[in-house]
Amino acid sequence: MSSFLDTVPVSAIIKIRDLMHTVKDPFRLDQGDVSFDAPDTVKEAMVKAIADNRSHYLPTTGLPRLRQLLAEKMRTENGIPVESDDDVVVTNGGTHGLWAVCQGLLEPGDEVIVPDPEWPPTMAMVIAAHAVPVAVPLREALGWRWDLDEMERAITPKTRVIYLNSPNNPTGGVLTRADLERIAAIARERNLWVISDEAYEHVVYNGEHISIASLPGMYERTIPVYTLSKSFAMTGLRLGYISIKDPVIRARAIKIVAYTTTNVNSVVQYGGIGALEGSQDVVREFRDELLARRNLFYDGLSRVASGILSGTPPDGAFYAFVRINPEWAAAFGLTGPSLSWAMAELLIQQGRIGCVPGVDFGASAEGYLRLCFGRERRELEGALASMQQVFATARV
Repeated sequence: MSSFLDTVPVSAIIKIRDLMHTVKDPFRLDQGDVSFDAPDTVKEAMVKAIADNRSHYLPTTGLPRLRQLLAEKMRTENGIPVESDDDVVVTNGGTHGLWAVCQGLLEPGDEVIVPDPEWPPTMAMVIAAHAVPVAVPLREALGWRWDLDEMERAITPKTRVIYLNSPNNPTGGVLTRADLERIAAIARERNLWVISDEAYEHVVYNGEHISIASLPGMYERTIPVYTLSKSFAMTGLRLGYISIKDPVIRARAIKIVAYTTTNVNSVVQYGGIGALEGSQDVVREFRDELLARRNLFYDGLSRVASGILSGTPPDGAFYAFVRINPEWAAAFGLTGPSLSWAMAELLIQQGRIGCVPGVDFGASAEGYLRLCFGRERRELEGALASMQQVFATARV
């Protein structure tokens, strides 16, 4: 595995995140983190766990009460027919859950249909499992959704998995019920697995979030992956979960969890219990504030970056995924093999604005830029003002 890891790409998100720590007074629109704090129900539960000395080993799959709450949440909220709490495995965040799933499900040479653009670690984790990611473009004209005829044509006898991420990072595209029903029919007909990354399940502004595992006959061939990071502002606490009906695949995933973390942090798991037992109003409140910030940011872009950056406000997640005007870039003298990298470097170096080049999310995302609007309003306004200053010297 050692030398093989050299073939696994490192996301620009990580590189830029580290770089931004060297920038004075930065605007941190690069990382997928909201400015909200975790709810009091989470913090109080963690404080109590520390006071009660809950600092010892736990079951590898997670606290029984937490798994019970997660199973009930999936049944009632997501409509997934989880029959037993034993299906649920608590993970060290959603990323860890995806790692366990990829390592437990994929065989060397398996092909995995993935969206393009897509969160970079997805490709990396497929490759790390000695499998082959097959990128199928999401179409901006379709609201950053697949042309499902095109997606189906990408399936070969080597295809084992269709990977879904809805709402999508970085585009915010949301798959419709009709999309999911068609994908489910394809999966059943071709005997394929589905990995469903639903990290942004509660951040939908238009349409609805539907778990494909809730559709008839799909839970037995779908592994949904969730996190409390986005819904409860627990990004740094690292708490996620997966649910696997198949006992063989579940046993493999549990083995991965056991050998990578023994058990997820005990205090954080009690925080998860606090999140789920407490009021869920905070989830809606976060979403409503993110919608307001989305509108604020896009209104600002239309003022300060007209003719330079453009795009439609997303239906979900909390990213502005905007197109860079190549004519403006050429006139301004942005050069190099990647327009999106050149623009990101310009905004970081001259505007102190953290952002991620589109090409990091896939070949079809070159020429785009991702900026997170989940930050405080004053930080968004500061970033827009800084952007205006950068572009004021560059208008053509």
